[in-house]
Amino acid sequence: MLLDYSKYLRNDRLPHIWCPGCGAGIILKSILRAIDKVGWKKDDTVIVSGIGCSSRAPGYMDFNTLHTTHGRALAFATGIKMYNPKLNVIVITGDGDATAIGGNHFIHASRRNINLNVILFNNYIYGMTGGQCSPTTPAGKFATTSPYGNIDPNFNISGLAAAAGASFVAKSTTYQIFQTDKYIEKSFLKDGFSLVEVMFACPTSYGRRNKIPDGVGMMEFFKDNSVPAAKAKEMKEEELKDKIVTGILVDRDYPEYTREYREKIISRAQQGQK
Repeated sequence: MLLDYSKYLRNDRLPHIWCPGCGAGIILKSILRAIDKVGWKKDDTVIVSGIGCSSRAPGYMDFNTLHTTHGRALAFATGIKMYNPKLNVIVITGDGDATAIGGNHFIHASRRNINLNVILFNNYIYGMTGGQCSPTTPAGKFATTSPYGNIDPNFNISGLAAAAGASFVAKSTTYQIFQTDKYIEKSFLKDGFSLVEVMFACPTSYGRRNKIPDGVGMMEFFKDNSVPAAKAKEMKEEELKDKIVTGILVDRDYPEYTREYREKIISRAQQGQK
């Protein structure tokens, strides 16, 4: 049976402001399907975002939502989870929001393994603020701040989360949307810090500067340039150049931070009573 999305949306806020061809709405619907599948109640769920195209999403979602300052979504989410660990906390962020100004928060939230569910929208660029290079803009590609082609190597966001200590890391695209649904659902059920990085189309700020001027073309790009993680292990480094490696990259069990913290506090309190 098809999901009635309207029960999870602030319908009076629609229509949305995303550009034609933008993939942000595709990821939003994937998140709602995952929430519905795991059975989370709206009153028990908090959705936090920072600044950017992706971060507009919680404004349309009828949950407890917090639209914070640029790069600080994970800091706010950490405070919420520490105050009430029973809440389901989802962080919606972008490649620039999370890994440029918010980079340190991203690293330390992964390292602490706080039970936060991060859905990272990656469109290779700062779409909302003028089309500047982001930490994930591929080398050689064009943006308003790289009119002759970007010379910076781009960030491997999923690799960073894995190296920093996240319990669950997956990567997908809006072309492989059923796969994306599955990864987000799995991340919601994981105890510990989880990241699902989703590549999505930005034909307005990225595509038109890089000869992919519409949403269909960008979806075809994701289709043609995605490689499953199992296949990527068999490929040479030069064959993987500019490819998007998708799949569940990390799924491991570590002690969860808020539980460990509370056990320390309770243990200390009990010692003081003796």
